[in-house]
Amino acid sequence: MCATFSQPPITHTLGLPRIGTGRALKWALEAYWRSSGTSDDRQRLEAEAWSVRDTVRRWQAEAGISRPAAADFSFYDGLADLALLFGQAPARFGNLPASPDSLFALARGRDTDKGTVAPLAMTKWFDTNYHFLVPELDAGRPFRLDAERYLGLVREALDQDALAKPVLVGPMTFLWLARGATADERLDRAPALADAYSSLLSRLVDAGVEWVQIDEPVVGLDLPSEWLAAFEPIYHRLRTPGVRLLLASYFAPIEGRLGLLSRLPVDGLHVDFSTSSSTDVEALIDRLPDFKVISAGVLDGRSIWRADLDSLLERVEPLYRRLGERMWLAPSCSLLHVPLDAAEEQHLPAVLAENLSFARQKLNELSLLSRGLAEGREAIAEEIELARSARWCLERLEGRLCSDKRAQVAELTEMEPARSNAYGERARAQREALDLPLLPTTTIGSFPQTNDIRATRRAWRRGEIDNTEYEHRMHDEVATVIRAQEMLGLDLLVHGEPERNDMVEYFGEQLEGFAFTRGGWVQSYGSRCVKPPIIWGDVGRPQPMTVRWSTYAQSLTDRPVKGMLTGPVTLLSWSFVRDDLSREQVAYQLAASLREEVTDLAQAGIAAIQMDEPAFREGLPLRRSQWGEYLDWAVRSFRLATAVAPDTTQIHTHMCYSEFNDIIESIAALDADVITIETTRSNMKLLDAFADFDYPNEIGPGVWDIHSPLVPSVEEIVERLELALAKVPVDRLWVNPDCGLKTRGWPETRLGLERLVEAARHLRNR
Repeated sequence: MCATFSQPPITHTLGLPRIGTGRALKWALEAYWRSSGTSDDRQRLEAEAWSVRDTVRRWQAEAGISRPAAADFSFYDGLADLALLFGQAPARFGNLPASPDSLFALARGRDTDKGTVAPLAMTKWFDTNYHFLVPELDAGRPFRLDAERYLGLVREALDQDALAKPVLVGPMTFLWLARGATADERLDRAPALADAYSSLLSRLVDAGVEWVQIDEPVVGLDLPSEWLAAFEPIYHRLRTPGVRLLLASYFAPIEGRLGLLSRLPVDGLHVDFSTSSSTDVEALIDRLPDFKVISAGVLDGRSIWRADLDSLLERVEPLYRRLGERMWLAPSCSLLHVPLDAAEEQHLPAVLAENLSFARQKLNELSLLSRGLAEGREAIAEEIELARSARWCLERLEGRLCSDKRAQVAELTEMEPARSNAYGERARAQREALDLPLLPTTTIGSFPQTNDIRATRRAWRRGEIDNTEYEHRMHDEVATVIRAQEMLGLDLLVHGEPERNDMVEYFGEQLEGFAFTRGGWVQSYGSRCVKPPIIWGDVGRPQPMTVRWSTYAQSLTDRPVKGMLTGPVTLLSWSFVRDDLSREQVAYQLAASLREEVTDLAQAGIAAIQMDEPAFREGLPLRRSQWGEYLDWAVRSFRLATAVAPDTTQIHTHMCYSEFNDIIESIAALDADVITIETTRSNMKLLDAFADFDYPNEIGPGVWDIHSPLVPSVEEIVERLELALAKVPVDRLWVNPDCGLKTRGWPETRLGLERLVEAARHLRNR
């Protein structure tokens, strides 16, 4: 039993989901974007946003959270908000004030009389599936504080709770993630940015703020030595009398950063306990002066599994005995990465539902841990036993451990996964089989998910139409997509995926070991939300998943049609994964199922199969020392799934929003015949990695950014392809959009593909 103190530990949050119950913010945003943008339209949007913020504030109050997060809300992305806060909108947008409309311009681009203004690039937030807008720095633009909107959010929170803690991404993380200047140039601007932060902190003091959370997740990266050395002087520069700073690191271990963290002139440090060892945490505490706070990120903010209260108490009790009121309790990171409320999931088997913990449940778990530390375990004995009992039942749930599946996967992983012949020989066989022109055109897979498609899916799920009627309607959609592609002149076709609600959920619904929530939405970017499935048991494939859709589409045309699959690493990374089995082993289980699907597609005469792996880079550990192990099994799982294909079957893969320079050898090791990537927002710069490495296979650099509503002109596409031709041989270059067309409407889809095909024909003729 731990010693008791008069006050329980302070509990706080690093951030909360901002999509709202039932994805309320998504619908409000999309309605606003369709509107005329009048003051009434803006007021409706602001009212919905206030309701979203009020809900999570109420949840924190009900759970007794001591210092709730404040001003962590964004209409689209917090880093782009920060760029506006400090006057760093790119010059091509003019002088934008910090407002929602400015944010939407950065995110979506805009049309002007002089042409289109390109949006900010978008990429993954560290190793998560959340996408952030990449700030662009302009040496001619000084940092200029535009804080009224941010301060308004802070005051709104303080009105509800005077102890609310504003949240800011820190200056070093902002500069490291920004583009538009070299790393040295960005670091040179750190003192000026620190001064701007100090000005903002002074305004927060005036507002009555006591603590401010500064997020610096880059402290866990393998930063250059000069960047690490800059942390201490920069934080001395932004210290402001009257306010206390809590520096938060997360996603990566603090190993190797103890000296740096202990020297920083801040009042507290938040440590991610899900990635850092108890030994490193103890060693950090040994180095800290007695006045500094340690925030223990004890609840994994990216896990949806119920906390083992007993084991967590065992881990933090020694720290509490040492630190007393200097120890705070929190999730490991922002709860942005988990769904809102597991109470909505009562349709699931009771054993599974009882083991879920979403954002709202984690707030209650925090309070239980705080009470258990202050009053002793007996004070929460009932809750400890309930958690223990729920886990015991889960471990014994039928399907959790299947000996025959594990034996099959073990036998498969003993093989050396490789195609029968090298790429050169395969390429000759595929050219003869597919008969494609130079600069072949294709799409990434999905076509617009129209209101009619969604209505049909809803009616089917509700039992309003039967399977026969559902498939009849989906066949009509497939036929529409095939006809459209033939008329547009595309070379390698797709069936459009009308039957798929999501590229991960669709496959999970047909695999054993998966479960599905009703309200388990998380934000991916802007108004785009995803509902990751839950991998709770051993994975298996009871029957083919895509063969009948692909063969039906192929029956409608003489042109080749790609079979469309999601790869094992992406199925893994975009699901909430069981925590009792290594991610490597789960990936191999997924690969074994996909291998069976590839075999069936090839035997059914599908001459090209695309296995998407957009999450390949996302799964990369943040510390380079851990890359080798991950890349070995990630590559191996992809090859296990695809190596069974005959030489004449062309294997494609798609990866979007990934930088490949430092892992290009592993990308090549996948040995996909064709890789398609996102390159529009980088203006083809991502191709440098493939050119410098002399990538041996075929490449389709995206020439149309489908995440923006803007459609490029033929001239713009030709210009991008010419940049690509400077780096990729013409006989290995494909022409395609950046990503799938699911989120776009038919008018812009037709226009964009018309221009894409015309650009390809123009270059062929030339």
